[in-house]
Amino acid sequence: MVKTLSSANTVGKLGAPWTRIVAWLERRDWDEGTQLMILALGIGAASALGVVAFYRLIDLAYGLLVTTIGARLNPVALAFYRPLVTAIALWLAWAIVKWARLPEGQTVPDVQLAVAKRGGIVPFRPVVFRTLAAVVTLAGGGSAGSEGPTAVLGSAIGSATGRALRFQPRRLKILVGCGAAAGISAAFNAPFAGAFFALEEVIGSFSIGAFSPVVIASVVAAITVRPFLGSHPAFHIPPYGSIRPAAIFLLYPLLGVACGLASALYSRMFFATADLFQRVRPLWIRPLLGGLAVGLLVYAGGGALAGTGHLAIPIEMFGGIAWYLLLGFAFAKALATSLTIGSGGSGGLFTPTLFVGAAFGSGIGVLAQELLPHFGLHPEAWGLVGMAGLIAGTVHAPITAIFMVFEMTDDYNLVPPLMIVSVIAYATARRFAKHGLYDGWLARRGEHLAHGADRAIMHRLLVRDVMNTAPVSVQAGARLSEVIAATSESRFTTIPVVDADGMLQGVITFAELRLALLDRGELAPLLLAEDLAEPTEVARASDTLQTALAKLNARAADLLPIVESESHPRLLGVLTREDVLASYERELMHEV
Repeated sequence: MVKTLSSANTVGKLGAPWTRIVAWLERRDWDEGTQLMILALGIGAASALGVVAFYRLIDLAYGLLVTTIGARLNPVALAFYRPLVTAIALWLAWAIVKWARLPEGQTVPDVQLAVAKRGGIVPFRPVVFRTLAAVVTLAGGGSAGSEGPTAVLGSAIGSATGRALRFQPRRLKILVGCGAAAGISAAFNAPFAGAFFALEEVIGSFSIGAFSPVVIASVVAAITVRPFLGSHPAFHIPPYGSIRPAAIFLLYPLLGVACGLASALYSRMFFATADLFQRVRPLWIRPLLGGLAVGLLVYAGGGALAGTGHLAIPIEMFGGIAWYLLLGFAFAKALATSLTIGSGGSGGLFTPTLFVGAAFGSGIGVLAQELLPHFGLHPEAWGLVGMAGLIAGTVHAPITAIFMVFEMTDDYNLVPPLMIVSVIAYATARRFAKHGLYDGWLARRGEHLAHGADRAIMHRLLVRDVMNTAPVSVQAGARLSEVIAATSESRFTTIPVVDADGMLQGVITFAELRLALLDRGELAPLLLAEDLAEPTEVARASDTLQTALAKLNARAADLLPIVESESHPRLLGVLTREDVLASYERELMHEV
């Protein structure tokens, strides 16, 4: 395990100003939490300034590629010029990545991978070049988001800070989360959403040790960026009226299902488009074809799909046009995003997904309003809630989705439909699409993560390698006094019951044992172990830890008996949650 700085010799290996910073921290003699919160302040401010620089570069590139030349063209020439600019921009983005010899990635999923398997190491140089590629992509009209590059840039700042101070991987991961939270917070002016995105999707933990510094970094980033980008929401929020309780309980669950289905379609379209471009040769023609296709979609949409690199959702997308046009715009935006990223462009997926959610939710809302004219529905509210539904369904981040839209509207009345739609959309999307946009990207590269954890480890380890092979058990004919004596010898809260041949008959929990002692009165001494035994889930020694953990979770059990087979349940051992977590951590340490 890598140790933190604790000696002058170690400090001497670092150059100024890090030497002075480390020496200053050592003189303060603060605990770990205080150190992380102090560093979170700096990471939040630095990440916010990086976001400001990022947006300024986008504005500069947009002015050169679009505004300056476009102002000199007539409408006909401009119609041909914009698709050409998008094609050139995507090619330039692809060329930057190619020239810099960057490996595939430097996106939010790669930050997740760095936290789960690489000890929080996010290399800075590749992130810088990928950020420049995103600048060109966004300025040229590519359908991508700014939040991905800003989150990754912040993560790289946090990682670089921790590595300069020679922090342990555990601390380094928290600093990476601080940077990711700051990037999202600064990009959307949403500190709560930034913090919960980092905790939910990057770190995968809401522990106090991670929560405090991540929240501080997120809030500092939002405060730092406001003098430069303003304190208003990321886009104009339409007035949406009041929401009736009947609509919340009867209609918004249907919107949640619809958003989940749309999310599954979006995810499948995204990866199918990437697969299609993988077959295109030569490589340099991919971004040109993708850029032309995106440019033509923008032209066909009358400019509503065009962007300037900043988050902009036209007010018409919140119910201002016919429902079928809104659904068409939602599909077109999803397709344009798939084409942009799949053909070689760089950028995030959060922002275009918000656009898709607004158009889709509003389209469903307008249709519902036409079908139920006396129900008092407001398509604008459906559009706002639809944004959360698409984020929850595609990114698999329902908590982030709820907080993001709530922060934009600052309306507690919107919270119930936000929660209902986000949770239902998330569950529905998981049912109809195996992966979302983030975990699907990693799965295609052989990595399987879930909220900061490497699921591949759980699939690789077997129960036989982890289980306790000498558990305390009792015979089916054992009296109550013998059962009590056995519990005093076991460190578990559940005791397996076996017959004379070692076949599992069930388990006795402490709760059942307590009830027997309190409620059975004079009959208690007559009870046998088989009278108290309850049926239980079992696993085989050849099962994976993922399978065993799913069975533990299904019944909220503390212990899982391991048997030869369900048809021949001879007890071989037991498995607990502690055994699973300990083995996971040991394996993870070997990979870091």
